[in-house]
Parts: sequence; structure tokens; C-alpha cells
Amino acid sequence: MGVTRLKRKDRKNKARANNKQARIKHLLLTPVIKNVDMDELRAQFGEAPKNNTEAAEAPAATTEETSAE
Repeated sequence: MGVTRLKRKDRKNKARANNKQARIKHLLLTPVIKNVDMDELRAQFGEAPKNNTEAAEAPAATTEETSAE
């Protein structure tokens, strides 16, 4: 008995592999951001809220007080 080839599936698999390679090549073409001036970025967006660090420390302090009692 002869071997039949699944031609449509073969074409689909090859197209899928080629598309995957093309997608990776396209992603690699984008330039990498270098020499970013953080102070300039912060000036554009304003000051970062400093309440987040205090809020994160506050629950830890309350749990210590309750565990000590």
C-alpha cells in the first residue's frame, strides 16, 4: 500500500513555522531603548506618590502590635 501525503496539512505547518519566524524577526527589528534619562521622565509625569510605601508599612506595624498582645 502506498503512502499518502497530507499536502494541505504540510503546507499549513510550513506556513505556521514561516509566520512564527517572521514574527520573531519583526520583533527583533525594533530598536532597544538606551540611555534613558530618568529625571526627565519623572519631570514629565510629575512626582511619584509617596503614600504607597507608607500604606504598605502601616498594615505590617498593626499586625506586629496584635501579635504582641
